[in-house]
Amino acid sequence: MTPDLPTFVASGGPKAAKVGKSDAVRGRPQASSREMLQEAAFELFLENSYAKTTVEQIANRAGVSRNTFFNYFAGKSDVFWVDLDDSLQLLGAALDRPDAASAGPNAASAGAPSSGPASPLAPVMESIHEALLATGRHFGPSRVPWALTQYSLIGSVHELQASAISRLAAHARLLDEYIVRRAPLAGEATARAAAYAILGATIAAAQTWANAGTARGPFEPYLDAALTPVCTAFAPLIDA
Repeated sequence: MTPDLPTFVASGGPKAAKVGKSDAVRGRPQASSREMLQEAAFELFLENSYAKTTVEQIANRAGVSRNTFFNYFAGKSDVFWVDLDDSLQLLGAALDRPDAASAGPNAASAGAPSSGPASPLAPVMESIHEALLATGRHFGPSRVPWALTQYSLIGSVHELQASAISRLAAHARLLDEYIVRRAPLAGEATARAAAYAILGATIAAAQTWANAGTARGPFEPYLDAALTPVCTAFAPLIDA
């Protein structure tokens, strides 16, 4: 049984990348450095365990300098959360899209430009549901966060759990602020409860999806099944 994923405020995601001298000498493309560091880290975690792997070892395996590692990640535990940092950016963009919020289900994936007067905004919970599904479409069988499938090999590491908690809390805060902005009469407590319930459903969907193994398929159907009852339950409170 896979242990529960630690609950998450994002530390703002990866810092803007810069290439150091050692990278230029080795001819490393700047765009791939983050991914190479993540891949090198995962290899070493499997070989040596998370606790016995150092940042220097990760940088050496990736063929970059230690300074370059810190251009991308604040610490060793941050290599686990590249997808999570990316999902925060994707979710924020999806929530900000007027077409995703006004055109109803599947608008985010339709890609058709709007014409004529702007449509009324969709209900808040419907907009959140669709924005999360749009974010979930970026994940498939070939892109499963490593921490979801290899958690038992990591062990109980406080540093790792703390970095996860900060990021999950950022997702909850983003949802909370969106609800308060769109439905101020719902109240802060209701908005926060809805945000964390949505986040909990998303985590449950991610764990179920990861545990399904090689036949898991896309993430979106798992996410939709977990979100639908939560969004339906909160809709009368938020959209009243």
